[in-house]
Amino acid sequence: MPENKINSYDKQSCGRETVCIDTYRVLDSCRDKDCFEDVRVYLNSFGQELINRSQNVRTKTAETVAATLDVSAVPFNRGFYQINIRIFVKVTVEICCNGMPQEVTGIAVVEKHVILFASEGNVSIFKSDPFDDNHCRRPNLSGNRVNTNMPVAVLETVDPIVLGAKIVEPHNCCSCCCAPDEIPEHVLCDMGGGIADDDGDRILVVSLGFFSVVRIERPAQYLINATEYTVPDKECVSPENDDPCALFRTMSFPVNEFYPPSFIPQDDDRDHAGGKPCGCGK
Repeated sequence: MPENKINSYDKQSCGRETVCIDTYRVLDSCRDKDCFEDVRVYLNSFGQELINRSQNVRTKTAETVAATLDVSAVPFNRGFYQINIRIFVKVTVEICCNGMPQEVTGIAVVEKHVILFASEGNVSIFKSDPFDDNHCRRPNLSGNRVNTNMPVAVLETVDPIVLGAKIVEPHNCCSCCCAPDEIPEHVLCDMGGGIADDDGDRILVVSLGFFSVVRIERPAQYLINATEYTVPDKECVSPENDDPCALFRTMSFPVNEFYPPSFIPQDDDRDHAGGKPCGCGK
C-alpha cells in the first residue's frame, strides 16, 4: 500500500473513514480447567489457634484476590514463551470450636505453567509522560521505557470452586508452591494480620477448581474502518429524592431470575434421523 495512502484519511460514505489504531494483538490463547488438591491455607495467629483445637471445618467462600504472571522464553523454541502463573485466593472457613462456630480467613496460593506462541519482537517503545517529560523536570528513564521483546500475558479467571477442606497433621505434607514471605503485603491485609508461626501445628488444606483463560499479546498497529462518534440522543435521568418508590415502579420485573435456564442439548443429543434436537417438532 503506498505511503500517502496510509497517512491520509480515506473518506467513505456514511461518515466512515480509515484510521490507524494502536492496540494489542492476541497471538495465542488457551482455556483450562484445573483442580488443585490439598492446597495449604496460610492463617493468622487467631485462625491457627482455632485449627489446633478443632477438627471440624466448613468452607464458606473462596475469592481470587491477586495473581502474578511471569513470562520467559522457551529455550531452543523461538517464538514460544512459558507463562508462570501464581494465583492468590482468600478462603473463608467456619470452624466449630467449643460448640461455637468461628469464622476464619486465610490465603491459599496455587501455581500453574502454560506455553504459548507469541512470535518475536526486537523493538523498544518510548512513550512520553505528561508528568515527567517537560522542560523543568528530568524524564524518568526507568519508567517510560517499554521493551516489547517480551510479550504481555493476560489471565482471566473466575472465583474458584471449593471442592473440599480438611485439617491435617504437620507430618502429612500438603501442596505448597511458595513460602509465606513471598505473599504480597496487600494480599496479607485481607487476613487481618500476619501469618502465624506453624512449627508443629495443624494445617488447613483445601481443594480448589479453577476455570481460566490465558492469552499472550503484543503491541500492533492496524488500519480499520471507523465511524465518527455522535452525541447520544438519550438524556440522563436522575432519581427523585422525595419519592424513591417512583423509580422502583418503573423497573421491569426480573422474570429470568426466578426461572433457571432450560437444558440445552448438545450435538450428541440431536435426532440423527431428522437432524433436530430430541423433543422438538418435526
